[in-house]
Amino acid sequence: MKSFNVALIQIYSYLMDQNFNLQVAEEYCKIAKNNGADLVLFPEMWNVNYEHLINYLNMSSSVEEHMEKILNSYAIDQNSDFFLKFKYIAKSLEMAVGITYLSKEDGKFKNTVSIIDRHGETILTYSKVHTCDFSYESLFTPGEDFYVADLDTKNGVIKIGAMICYDREFPESARILMLKGAEVILVPNSCPMDDNRISQLKARAFENMLGIAMTNYPGEEYGHSLALDGMAYSEEGKARNMFLVEAGEAQGVYMASFDMEKLREYRKTETWGNAFRKVATYKKLLSEEVEEPFDKRKIPYKTI
Repeated sequence: MKSFNVALIQIYSYLMDQNFNLQVAEEYCKIAKNNGADLVLFPEMWNVNYEHLINYLNMSSSVEEHMEKILNSYAIDQNSDFFLKFKYIAKSLEMAVGITYLSKEDGKFKNTVSIIDRHGETILTYSKVHTCDFSYESLFTPGEDFYVADLDTKNGVIKIGAMICYDREFPESARILMLKGAEVILVPNSCPMDDNRISQLKARAFENMLGIAMTNYPGEEYGHSLALDGMAYSEEGKARNMFLVEAGEAQGVYMASFDMEKLREYRKTETWGNAFRKVATYKKLLSEEVEEPFDKRKIPYKTI
């Protein structure tokens, strides 16, 4: 296949107005479709606006029972009107949707993204593994694994994976997705985006030879939704710019086109990825022991 076109939907949502969020989402999905998108991706936990929710928790009682009531009033599942609306949008526009939401499953709150394909079928649901446990996100239950799915597009099948925001700060997140076959990783995000955080995404793309598509909320110090094609060097061995697009801080739809033929050929010929790993030396990576100065598990809640 030649191209895979992703629309980064860098737009606000509002904690208190789910109906308005759905109207805005459908409008922007139509804009993306008109621009040739195969898939649209929303920022992290878009059904409630991640930052709005965290700030609301911060202003409320610190009693955990009360905070759980707040979360329970906004959490949804895949049978909710909100989720079913996105299945309708995906099927009617024949365009995949990466929708993010505060989910509740078996009484547990999770930070979740689901990929709905162009046929309206949910092909992947991933909950954030590396929850920000130094904040109110410690009330959430972490996901248990990383997943890869086959995404059917009009140009062919893409192996797609997902990680969420803070996951990018752990190289293992993208690495396990690469090992499971991912060609492009979707990264819903909600945090200030500076050069250091952008460099983390560049490193994940470079070291795993895969595409990265990250969508953030707009706003001062936020924004900078971006896509990286994963090809760090040219055929002549010269360093090259991996950016397909980088937004500013304004609200909008930002398009990125991944050349999948070139990426697949690059992965066959370059030396990163899985070929020369020395797995026997990595045993310490599986240890759960946390030592000073890194033991911060008892620090108080803070906003992000």
